Amino acid sequence: MNDTITRQAGALAALRAATADRHTLLDSGLPLAGESPGLDDYASHLRMLRTWLAPIEDWLASGAGPRDAMAPLRRVPLIDADLQDPSVPRGHAPTPPEQAPWPADASPAYRWGVAYVAEGSQLGGAVLYQRLSARLAPHPLAYLRGDDAGPGPRWRSFMLALKENVRTEQEVAEACAGACDAFDRILALR
Repeated sequence: MNDTITRQAGALAALRAATADRHTLLDSGLPLAGESPGLDDYASHLRMLRTWLAPIEDWLASGAGPRDAMAPLRRVPLIDADLQDPSVPRGHAPTPPEQAPWPADASPAYRWGVAYVAEGSQLGGAVLYQRLSARLAPHPLAYLRGDDAGPGPRWRSFMLALKENVRTEQEVAEACAGACDAFDRILALR
């Protein structure tokens, strides 16, 4: 029993360690990372996230792994609504670079790693919402605000499901590879 607990704690620790440098790099380079971000920065942030998140949401919903344990994450509609808000400045949005499709034959553990990054981004969104909601009012910041309950309950459920489904050293390694790939793809969009 103690070995199982150690392995389970090891998956989360391994994911955090594998992605720590990428996470720091991403946080410092986001359009909202500046001291005084405005609605233009928020729109840029949303476009970047949409380019990254839409394929992830569809891909995760189509294969074994996280979708078998919990309802799929669906945040793209919130991004689209935020981009259509009348307070968002209209202008030409740059065409995002094309990215390769996610691997259809990826293991469930790899998908858990990608989902770890997508789910974790909701925690960051809640922090940004607290920081920016007054500054960017009257924009609703629906994507950053997320659910009324906040991201905590879903994150706790995700962590429990991750621990149940990513147990072996091989699975942990595959999850870390998926998480690193997810970070690398969004970093390429900055």
